[in-house]
Amino acid sequence: MNSLGFAKAPAATRVVVAMSGGVDSSVVAALLKEQGYDVVGVTLQLYDQGLALQKKGACCAGQDIYDARQVADRIGIPHYVLDYENRFSDAVMQDFADSYLAGETPIPCVRCNQRVKFRDLLDQARALEADCLATGHYVQRAIGAGGAELHAAADPTRDQSYFLFATTQAQLDFLRFPLGGLPKTETRALAERFGLPVAMKPDSQDICFVPNGNYASVVERLRPGAAEPGAIRHVDGRVLGSHGGVIHFTVGQRRGIAVNDQATSNEPLYVVRVDPAKREVIVGPKAALACDRITLREMNWLAGAAADLPVTVKIRSMSKPVPARISVSGDCAEVIFDAPQFGVAPGQACVVYRDSHVLGGGWIRRNEAASARTAA
Repeated sequence: MNSLGFAKAPAATRVVVAMSGGVDSSVVAALLKEQGYDVVGVTLQLYDQGLALQKKGACCAGQDIYDARQVADRIGIPHYVLDYENRFSDAVMQDFADSYLAGETPIPCVRCNQRVKFRDLLDQARALEADCLATGHYVQRAIGAGGAELHAAADPTRDQSYFLFATTQAQLDFLRFPLGGLPKTETRALAERFGLPVAMKPDSQDICFVPNGNYASVVERLRPGAAEPGAIRHVDGRVLGSHGGVIHFTVGQRRGIAVNDQATSNEPLYVVRVDPAKREVIVGPKAALACDRITLREMNWLAGAAADLPVTVKIRSMSKPVPARISVSGDCAEVIFDAPQFGVAPGQACVVYRDSHVLGGGWIRRNEAASARTAA
């Protein structure tokens, strides 16, 4: 077996590398080329290059396409740029806008992996007669008793498994993640050893198509007139002020809540929930964010449903996994935390783990039962 798990020489193994123009995917291409694999680089143009050039740290447009081509030339591999702008808009950006209008906090990176990179790009890799598709994600792929498994990265500070929970078993069979066992410092060192022009390039930001981190401006551009004003209401029913649109708020948010301090005794206020139908933002003290259970939709299981089993779950990309139990019903599930959690936002993902093994996950759904518990 070669290092990618195929019973043939590296030279007889074709690998398509998804090259975003960043250091991680560039190192993947260089490593596999050094190991003797038949490497083909593919970069996706996902959104308007003019918009991308306004933002440092963006990926998949403008300067990053140029950087990916420079790396491919440096290591001597063929490189293709595919225009997926319309697909990305339809599958990711429109969903992003609709989620904010529904009072949710979306994760477009997951949708991009689910609907574009691990679907359309994977199909393109097969069309190029590749044996696998390699990416620069910091996750690990292991072979278990039931086949390929998805595991968290060896370096917990770089782990990206949260963003890959929607990967299917068929996709995981075809995917490879060469950086999953490395710390970022080693990746940077490899980039320097290979003489890659992106060796010191800053990491890309999570949401590539949002200029300057202004999510609301993107939503307003996609949905003109979306930012309708409304009331800021305390959980006890009092109206404390007004806002310029629910798209500016997310559950757990503390900054940017403009209210009359005299009406709140200067207590710190957090967004407890967003009601788009009434155009209201409900706020309250931190205690009002406490939540002992959540309901999930669109469950994706990579290792069989973990019904009524003790597991750990992540409810935000940067949070640590916390103990919980899960009750499964079709493609939905209820997660019961061992201890209350704070600031659980609808539209975010809840990813289920057993140790480092990613069992699956789903999207946190906004419903009255969960909202009532949150506000209790």
